[in-house]
Amino acid sequence: MRRLLVAFLPVVMVLSGCTSSSYDLIETAAIPPKFEDKDPQDFGPKHPNRHPVHGIDVSKWQGDIEWEKVKASGVSFAFIKATEGKDRLDTRFHEYWRRANAVGIPHAPYHFYYFCSTADEQADWFIQNVPKVSMDMPPVLDVEWNGESKTCLTRPAPDTVRSEIKRFMDRIEAYYGKRPIIYTSVDFHRDNLVGYFGDYHFWVRSVAAHPEKTYADRRWAFWQYTSTAVVPGIPGNTDINVFVGTQKSWKKWLASANKS
Repeated sequence: MRRLLVAFLPVVMVLSGCTSSSYDLIETAAIPPKFEDKDPQDFGPKHPNRHPVHGIDVSKWQGDIEWEKVKASGVSFAFIKATEGKDRLDTRFHEYWRRANAVGIPHAPYHFYYFCSTADEQADWFIQNVPKVSMDMPPVLDVEWNGESKTCLTRPAPDTVRSEIKRFMDRIEAYYGKRPIIYTSVDFHRDNLVGYFGDYHFWVRSVAAHPEKTYADRRWAFWQYTSTAVVPGIPGNTDINVFVGTQKSWKKWLASANKS
């Protein structure tokens, strides 16, 4: 694990050199939108298209994906749903990661956390179903309140939430040799994560405003800014995300993330 921390250090140092208010203001040239959005939002001058590196996140609900077209459209990375809770495997996970890998799209699996199962049960399930070769980016822990669940509406106290997800992430990091990325939503972050996990990369959802307005003092690496994008090769609406930095810093980040 020491080698992993050393590998991440250069990237962490570069990103931490920015203040919390300027973390995502790495110099980038203004560029036109990469993808059509069926419900575009006005983000003001700090719109996501300032960032040149765009990616998708997908699950079985995206159906039959033509990965060659996705690659050709300018998608730079893909987060792919793998597991949920202690007993659910996304039925398209193994197909998707292999197809993304075949066309050269950097990809990472994500786990949707259920607070009705223990951290160890969920870590065991993830490890059982997600091979090490299925990721060339760090794995992702998706933590958010799931108000639509028919089986788990539990909302533990913040201390319990943090201890559970830390246990899960420690297990995953020990097994895969990569420190997980944390994906979260505005309300879950506000309720549980403000001021914590500063040594983890964050992927934040903010579809109506820039993250600096919705995530107080949180440095982020990825920003999910819409769920209504149109990406060639994917039927229906698609989530789109941007990486915080330039093409050059993306290559550096990806290289560091792959060292273990």
